[in-house]
Amino acid sequence: MRMWMVPPRYLCNKHLLGEHVELHMFAGSINKGISLDGYVANGLVDTSLMNRRHDELVEEMTARGMVHKSPLQEFIDPHVGTVDSSNSIEELKKRCPRCRERILNDIIS
Repeated sequence: MRMWMVPPRYLCNKHLLGEHVELHMFAGSINKGISLDGYVANGLVDTSLMNRRHDELVEEMTARGMVHKSPLQEFIDPHVGTVDSSNSIEELKKRCPRCRERILNDIIS
């Protein structure tokens, strides 16, 4: 699970939908009292940005013609974590040819 925290337009459909699902999983984990310490230590989550990030992802999903029917469940924000979006961009470029293409096309434009 991770929050990429890059402009949603950079994400291929797989990563866009994946981050969306993972936000729901983070919220569920928080509500169940499951520790996010490992995710926090590795810079994979910023709980203070989860609601805003969910809205950004939904906006991009809708722009791509996807239907969204799952509001982010309420959770008590423990206010932990940070995500370095520059590192996320480099990781996406290494991992995913579709994201790399979207990132490079946006930078060139």
